[in-house]
Amino acid sequence: MAPLPDGFSYAEWNATYNALSFGIAAMGSATIFFWLQLPNVTKNYRTALTITGIVTLIATYHYIRIFNSWSEAFTVSSKDGGDYTVQLTGSPFNDGYRYVDWLLTVPLLLIELILVMKLPQAEPVSLSWKLGLASALMVALGYPGEIQEDLSVRWFWWCLSMIPFCYVVFTLAVGLAEATSKQPSPAAASLASAARYLTVLSWCTYPFVYMVKSVGLSGPAATMYEQVGYSLADVLAKAVFGVLIWAIASEKSAVEESGKLLPA
Repeated sequence: MAPLPDGFSYAEWNATYNALSFGIAAMGSATIFFWLQLPNVTKNYRTALTITGIVTLIATYHYIRIFNSWSEAFTVSSKDGGDYTVQLTGSPFNDGYRYVDWLLTVPLLLIELILVMKLPQAEPVSLSWKLGLASALMVALGYPGEIQEDLSVRWFWWCLSMIPFCYVVFTLAVGLAEATSKQPSPAAASLASAARYLTVLSWCTYPFVYMVKSVGLSGPAATMYEQVGYSLADVLAKAVFGVLIWAIASEKSAVEESGKLLPA
């Protein structure tokens, strides 16, 4: 991890502090919601909803660690009622927690989508392995560039990580289109489509945030934009995406239950 730059304003420090705090609240409350909803979906979709809760639980833990690391890296003080001043304590800010989090949660995000789509037998296992490995490789290739200050090195690793990234995004946007059209109700098909495209949209924010330090921004401002951007993207990709997974599971459960109640 690269050392934090000096010279943070209170506004820059506070924006990151609040974004990380928001991440903890969003992920933690989402975890409770998903697991409370388990009895309300049929057995077919409980695994997907359980994994959804695991994803946000892992994210909650890592956001707490990032938040604590951020707080320990600074002292914020005010003298004689003046403006707050922010100074580095010398403690390292460990942003590597994000990559540990993504290495665990990104493959699980894709698996939960595949499970809730209820693809034909044998397809889910094959697709889960392909997308899971591709997403893990994407995260692993991105980390060496994230911790570099040399722009040429950052761009090199960014380009490498974009290869598996493009494969996953293409599979979500195009490869699962047929499965989406075969959902048991128009509402389920619409929700499944929304989940696919939300994943694509939220994922596409990560490469742009990654490039913040490669397009002329540097110092405290770049760090702030990076931390706030990643936090908002995470909430979209995990908590909001998880709500769509729950909605799909709930809708398909209702359709299946109503089918069982129809007279033979």
